[in-house]
Amino acid sequence: MADEDIIKTDLLIVGAGPAGAGLACFLAAHGRTGIVIAAAPGTADTPRAHITNMAGLECLRDIGLEQEAMAVATPSTNMEHTRWCHSMAGDEYARMHSWGHDPKFKGAYETASPCHHVDLPQTLLEPILTRRAINRGWTIRFNTKFLSLERPSPDVIISTVHDTLLNKTYRIQSRFLFGCDGARSQVVRELGLPLDKKPGQGLALNVLVRADLTHLMANRTGNLHWVIRPDDETYPPWGWGVVVRMVRPWSEWMFIFLPAPGADLRADDMDATDDEYIKRVKEMIGDEGIKVDLLHVGKWWINEIVAERYSDGNVFCLGDAVHRHPPFNGLGSNTCIQDAFNLAWKIDYVLSGKASPSLLDSYTLERQPVGKDVITRANQGMRDHFPWQQLIGMLETDPVKRRAMFAEFNDPGPAGRAKRQEFQKAIENTETEFHGLGVEMNQIYVSDAVYLEDQGPAPERPEDTIRTHQVTTYPGRRLPHVWLNTRVPGRKFSTIDLAGHGRFCLFTGPGGDKWKEAAGRVSEKVGVEVVAYSIGWRQDYEDVYFDWARKREVEEDGCVLVRPDRFVAWRSKELVDDAEGKVEAVLRKVLGL
Repeated sequence: MADEDIIKTDLLIVGAGPAGAGLACFLAAHGRTGIVIAAAPGTADTPRAHITNMAGLECLRDIGLEQEAMAVATPSTNMEHTRWCHSMAGDEYARMHSWGHDPKFKGAYETASPCHHVDLPQTLLEPILTRRAINRGWTIRFNTKFLSLERPSPDVIISTVHDTLLNKTYRIQSRFLFGCDGARSQVVRELGLPLDKKPGQGLALNVLVRADLTHLMANRTGNLHWVIRPDDETYPPWGWGVVVRMVRPWSEWMFIFLPAPGADLRADDMDATDDEYIKRVKEMIGDEGIKVDLLHVGKWWINEIVAERYSDGNVFCLGDAVHRHPPFNGLGSNTCIQDAFNLAWKIDYVLSGKASPSLLDSYTLERQPVGKDVITRANQGMRDHFPWQQLIGMLETDPVKRRAMFAEFNDPGPAGRAKRQEFQKAIENTETEFHGLGVEMNQIYVSDAVYLEDQGPAPERPEDTIRTHQVTTYPGRRLPHVWLNTRVPGRKFSTIDLAGHGRFCLFTGPGGDKWKEAAGRVSEKVGVEVVAYSIGWRQDYEDVYFDWARKREVEEDGCVLVRPDRFVAWRSKELVDDAEGKVEAVLRKVLGL
């Protein structure tokens, strides 16, 4: 291959999904551009991931994309419930408040973030991300497969790629390569990254349809509906049970069909004719008069896989390439976006000479434990549904026994009462899937990019780490959100709006002027922007609800230093004698200087 067949760029991203396109957007916010290649002919043609949580939206908010995302997303009001029913039109067995709508969790959700859960299918998210990346100078090449890589030197990566439209193979030379190429990642295979695999849970089948159910939804508001039919004599091998997921209210739906546990089906066993798929969909809707248009059918493996490390030299892997799991808890695309947000500022600081290349070692140290927690939680969320399935008869293969188990619910006596109570507990057991605020927000970063030397022991984790959001300014934790305002009230804004935006941010309060002075001098000395704000009585901004006083965990004259990704880098309980020296030492340590 001739030298003229080599294209040169600093940054090459493989994959244009939430991780890859998100990374391009976050790097573009730092003024960085490069090339994105993707094997697909365009952005996602099926909805795939859809729950977008606070943590994911906060990343988009940082670069001014939250409102664009919100404009096309389905608001949380349409995500009020998860339901269990005989059919979409028929009997309902149970429902549960979801995604922050339960009164007992609502306050925690409202105070956790300025953002709110929305339903944003990948078909709508990816165009937002790719459009922003292109508009900010990135080149995106679809129909282009990544084939292999070679590294003639540590800072030179040669990727061989193939344009399937032109049937042309060429090479791209880059300083950094990012593998965001999904669950069958060729970049991960090329690197030979070790994968921690647990036994899979088999296949699932997505059947995407257009069907107007508006007349049914007024009293059935929710974006997830378990349809369970234990009284069915027979069912197709691929259609034992189904989760009906709203894609667009209330006319586009994904029917996620699950084979019976232990069925051990092959991919061929999931095949059926279009008419057979539509027939089963109509049975699950329960209204034969509904017109159903079949839009797409796709199979996917239920995985529990995480890479043991996310990088090798100047090659970094993100998203589904390194963590693969079912969609329970709605963590998928959110984790992809947060992987990218964590990495982007570090890449920019290293390229700018603001940080040592050692800063990049923190990416695996910080994000791999998050990925491991996510795949564990998502799979446990799926397993949490097994008890109610067992009770209602769905795990029984004999139809006679299955109907008998289902009939026990109608018994007014002690046996029926016990059955109904067990069923209630089993349904309540799934609550951690729909109210997982802790697993969404409680990421803990431990690396050299977090300064812990003078901090003492970390706070004890909450007893319920899945549902409970732990609010703390301990280094390595997410900056707490509180609403602030000016002395003469204007439009309120959040602490997270002051932080981020590619720079370090120092918060202090009355008596902390020396911290602000130190931040300015250290910023000039180290060559890294550090903005500083004082919050409190007659300060830069007012702590209007006294929430910062309750959450900051330092004295008024102490400080909290926040990284560009809005995670706390370090804090000081109170003002110290040599504020400038301390801030400089912390910043140099975090940046590896």
